[in-house]
Amino acid sequence: MSRPSAYPRELRERAVRMVAELRPQYESEYATMTAVANKLGITTPETVRKWVRRAQVDAGQRPGVTSEELAEIKRLRREVAELRRALVIFSRMLLQGS
Repeated sequence: MSRPSAYPRELRERAVRMVAELRPQYESEYATMTAVANKLGITTPETVRKWVRRAQVDAGQRPGVTSEELAEIKRLRREVAELRRALVIFSRMLLQGS
């Protein structure tokens, strides 16, 4: 399981909105992210950058795997692992029965 985020979802969404709104006031997108991180008390601008990139992918503005797709991949991987464990158990049962 992944660990819960140190920041609430509302804060992450607010930071992403602020970057979009304040972008014209700064010379670069990263400068905007740094300013937003400082204003919101976020430890590092890299955190804000990751949130913005994830939001862009989810909105279809940037290529990549969406959050929804990542969750589905994670679910399917867990299911495959469970099925593999079951297969090993059944294989052992068959070998013992022979």
